[in-house]
Amino acid sequence: MSLSVDLVDALKRALRARGMTYRDLAQQLDLSEAAVKRMFSLRAMTLVRLEAICEVLGLGLQELSGDAGRGRPSLVQLDAAQEQALVDSPPLMLAMFLTLNRWRQEDVLSRFAFTVPEWTGLMVKLDRLGIIELLPENRARILTARNFRWRQDGPMERYFRTVLLGDFFAEPFAGEQDTLLLLSGSLGADSLVQLKSRLEELAREFDGLLARDAGLAVEARTGVSLVLAQKPWMLRVFEPYLRHG
Repeated sequence: MSLSVDLVDALKRALRARGMTYRDLAQQLDLSEAAVKRMFSLRAMTLVRLEAICEVLGLGLQELSGDAGRGRPSLVQLDAAQEQALVDSPPLMLAMFLTLNRWRQEDVLSRFAFTVPEWTGLMVKLDRLGIIELLPENRARILTARNFRWRQDGPMERYFRTVLLGDFFAEPFAGEQDTLLLLSGSLGADSLVQLKSRLEELAREFDGLLARDAGLAVEARTGVSLVLAQKPWMLRVFEPYLRHG
């Protein structure tokens, strides 16, 4: 099918916002770079192909259509002030999480102890922060990309390291849906680059699953968090045994 110019432009903006090239997209789609360039230049792609591209980008079709209508890309990163406002207000952080995960007001009020005025106030704050556009009846148009990232060493990352990380690892990972892998070893430079690429690929796959399941009812979804990390590191308990000088 032939796509509108606005829709193709929205796809291009989404690629640029994520730092992806046509070559990167081609690799994810298992196509040649020339084939991807041709699809975009001719605006010719099937619905299945369009959905596959959206999955790679972590976008839903509705979200992409909204971006095309607004003529500007979704936020792929919040600024420091936005992050700090969320860190300073746990209810606002919860409201953002629920809204970005497509919870309707009735779902929120049935699960959490907010009154309608309290929930409305939180939605207004998210609107003023530029994270959502508040619509009638407390519906929201999401202004962030589905797979937006927190700022490196920003307010949210620091809050996670100092406060939330202990909470995340406090209980054993013993459930059927739990996984905790503690791996360590010594790798060469090329292997470290390859491993980093695989972690980034897993993050994109997670984004795609979020996009795929966004339309499911709240009762059919389970909140899940992943911590993907890699760094050259040695346990501090080993440091006293290092030879110095």
